[in-house]
Amino acid sequence: MKKPTRKKASAKRTAPPRPAKHGAKHPRSRQNNASITPDTDGKLTFNHAMVYVKDVERGLRFYRDLLGFKLIEDFRYENKPVYARLRAPGGDGTIALHQAGPEVSVLSDGVRLYLQVRELDNFCRNLQQKGFHITQLPRMMPWGWRHAYLNDPDGHEISLYWAGENRMKKTVMKAAQKAARA
Repeated sequence: MKKPTRKKASAKRTAPPRPAKHGAKHPRSRQNNASITPDTDGKLTFNHAMVYVKDVERGLRFYRDLLGFKLIEDFRYENKPVYARLRAPGGDGTIALHQAGPEVSVLSDGVRLYLQVRELDNFCRNLQQKGFHITQLPRMMPWGWRHAYLNDPDGHEISLYWAGENRMKKTVMKAAQKAARA
């Protein structure tokens, strides 16, 4: 007598999220179909930084429209974005903008986003031409990286910088080098 065979369990397929309709009452997701799954050999990788903001739409105007980040997806509630994930225009780094509650502070002393751009001076000049205030114009720092500083609309500090070949090398302060030679 033949044994009955069992069907293997298969993953249930679901349709991708659809864009939010005008006046939607429930959170919806809008996604960009570009996806990258890096081969990490099981090693820990950095996924993204979550930035809590008072107004996701205002954050999108800054990170997407001014800095050039690409929208991966956003979630909406009553047709208003409450979460958005964006990809850096020149790499695979991502940030997520998350709507903070009405009584929640978005200040985050001690955390700063670092965004690298080769043509730092030109990039900063373009931001200024668009009317954006840069708190520190580009200058060479003691550790050998060229930095400019600015704040996003919620006051989160951002460093725009260019480190070039020094980015993944151990940094040594010039003052420390001089003291060691003395």
